[in-house]
Amino acid sequence: MFTGLVTAVGTVQAVRRTPRALAITIAAPYRGLAVGESVAVDGVCLTVARKARGAFTVEAMATTRERTTIGAWAPGRRVNLERALRPADRLGGHLVSGHVDGVGQIVAVHHEGDAHLVDVRVPAAVARATVLHGSITLDGVSLTVDDLPRRGVVRVALIPHTRAHTTLGSARVGRRVHLEADMIGKYVDRLLTPHRAPPPKGGRRTR
Repeated sequence: MFTGLVTAVGTVQAVRRTPRALAITIAAPYRGLAVGESVAVDGVCLTVARKARGAFTVEAMATTRERTTIGAWAPGRRVNLERALRPADRLGGHLVSGHVDGVGQIVAVHHEGDAHLVDVRVPAAVARATVLHGSITLDGVSLTVDDLPRRGVVRVALIPHTRAHTTLGSARVGRRVHLEADMIGKYVDRLLTPHRAPPPKGGRRTR
């Protein structure tokens, strides 16, 4: 379990295919990492398979690659990192599982006064679990939903600290990002699904 508060930005050093997975070595400032420990890498919960001085290696299985952008990663990529939450830690962000719900795409980056606003097109499943002023995770960063400007688009506001200490500071239109919807929202959506009326013939659902 994580909080979505990024504690370091790492750099992919090497990407190597093995018979069972994609092995990714990441340079990071962490000390005391243990083999078997979970680390959120751009919001994806991965297990430390090997460790070395100033770096660690994780392995991404086929199912993980299918649901994320990891299969396209290359050396030099900067990634947001967070070690797993300890029971005694402060929960400064929100509850984040590290299980990606979908991949979104940044469709707008703009400023309004001192606000740095980012619009992200999200899959329907993420949109259903997202509410105004609720929480959403982008590339492992816990953010508050600032606005829902149109159907299928979520707007977040990045404070200076977030821009300076995560990879979202360099976010540009067209960038694909890992999404994790709010955990409570996902449970509510799942509970309501059996009670929703089926769409009428013709494919459109009435409200």
